[in-house]
Amino acid sequence: MLYSLQALRAFAAWVVVCHHFMQIFFDFHATGPIGQLLSDRGAVGVDIFFVISGLVIYLSTRDKAIEPRQFLLNRALRIVPAYWFYTALMAALLLAFSQWMPHQEFAWRHLFLSLFFIPAENPGGYGLYPTLNVGWTLNFEVFFYLLFGLAFLVRQRHHLLLVTAALLLVSEVLGRLGVLSRFYSNDIIYEFLLGIGLGVLYRRGLVREGLWLPLALLAVAGYALYHLDASQRLLHWGLPSALVVLAFIALEPYFQGNRVLKALGDCSYSVYLIHVLVLYAGWFASQRLHLNPYLVFALCVPSIGLMSWFSYQWLERGLYRRMQAWLAAPREQTPVFALSRVKY
Repeated sequence: MLYSLQALRAFAAWVVVCHHFMQIFFDFHATGPIGQLLSDRGAVGVDIFFVISGLVIYLSTRDKAIEPRQFLLNRALRIVPAYWFYTALMAALLLAFSQWMPHQEFAWRHLFLSLFFIPAENPGGYGLYPTLNVGWTLNFEVFFYLLFGLAFLVRQRHHLLLVTAALLLVSEVLGRLGVLSRFYSNDIIYEFLLGIGLGVLYRRGLVREGLWLPLALLAVAGYALYHLDASQRLLHWGLPSALVVLAFIALEPYFQGNRVLKALGDCSYSVYLIHVLVLYAGWFASQRLHLNPYLVFALCVPSIGLMSWFSYQWLERGLYRRMQAWLAAPREQTPVFALSRVKY
């Protein structure tokens, strides 16, 4: 485990939280340089997540004999329960308070498609977003897991070639021809490959730990992200995000052993899933009680942090362990019968 990546996961999650605060409370019409920066560039946290995801999946599976079914089951147990839980909460919120939630509508068919990571037009009419809007990134994640899982059907030395070819086929051919949803015709999907590339460099010992060179990389990446928009997302945000991840890996000695950063990274998935629900509740309270948006956000931040910690402990880690134990139990209880040597 790299503590630096845990720190970066936490940072990326909270940048997205700030971005969505600007969206929900101000419709991205922020005042001031920081507010405008979070409105225009806060979504880059997703790009950092995708690069980290490709890196972690590659490093955690390399040189291991894994069946595709087992890989996909582990991934499903890791992300699906929490996602379904918070999607259900969002659906309940929409059913109860949709009249006070701008641009939000509910449809049962759309909820079903959302639960199974199938891209579909949101009933609100603003794009291919699931019931829990932030789940659009999980649609890409799950698709990447499917392709990566299929790669275990071939020899390991061909894994990267097969995953790359599959992503190209889906995005550049099937998506554009309409065989698969146009959702996948998005160059953000290649950011997983950037993460895999960093994983290859790391395993070969080509990432040198240090201080000044990584800080220089962060400065270059920050400059690029500040001046470039998402019109060419892979080039403008994906590559700088990869530089950010590379720099953090090289700064590992400065993060190693920090349990606080590890805990923040552990909770980042729940932060990502929970924060929109909390922000909507905060926005509703601010509208009804005429509260200052920044005061409400100051209250939302610790609420998100505390709820995400409980979510990680009980819903993510706890449920994951119980389900793994439950699935393993039938195999352990199966009696072993010795074949008789008696000839009949």
